[in-house]
Amino acid sequence: MTEQVIKNNMVEIVGKLEDELVYSHTVYGEDFYTAKIKVTRLSDSYDEIPVMISNRLLNPEQTYSGHMIRIEGQFRSYNQHTENKSKLLLSVFVRDLEVLELEEEELKGWDTPNQIYLDGYVCKAPIYRKTPLGREITDLLLAVNRPYNKSDYIPAIAWGRNARFAANFPVGSRIKIWGRIQSRQYQKRVGQEGEVEQRTAYEISISKMETIDQPS
Repeated sequence: MTEQVIKNNMVEIVGKLEDELVYSHTVYGEDFYTAKIKVTRLSDSYDEIPVMISNRLLNPEQTYSGHMIRIEGQFRSYNQHTENKSKLLLSVFVRDLEVLELEEEELKGWDTPNQIYLDGYVCKAPIYRKTPLGREITDLLLAVNRPYNKSDYIPAIAWGRNARFAANFPVGSRIKIWGRIQSRQYQKRVGQEGEVEQRTAYEISISKMETIDQPS
């Protein structure tokens, strides 16, 4: 079962560790820490991707901020419950890690890995829309199974002809997608005073997709 899960949710990223590791939780004596990885795009902009790292992969007593690292793992979702609200948190659960003897400048011009493959099920009706410039987009939410009857719920965006293709997927459709993890800034009004908060959303930008079957 574990092998099957690894094969249906695979991530590879190379980027710069932006900050020091922050303690998150302990499971069966194994400590887990959070951090963010800065991954450059070809357009010279970048994505900041949250990661979850075990102390068995990096020593939290050492300083790794600013180092380039390569990671392999799975993109996972977690429900955070606060004040009678539930918030979906997304991060890369790191299974393998390598600290690279490279500077960020040395990676310019490389096809820096930021790639993800998911095999999952459409669990919410797709939302088709157009940008003010007329670009077609379809928002998807995928449920990707993992052990112990758990699932990860991963938002994804299809563009152009893929958006038109995905717009009519029935809930329950099994699909495979290939793409990259991207971060996106947005503003949200909160509280009775309508205060504006700057927030970050994480999603998969789909470059390729394939349907496996359709529910009858």
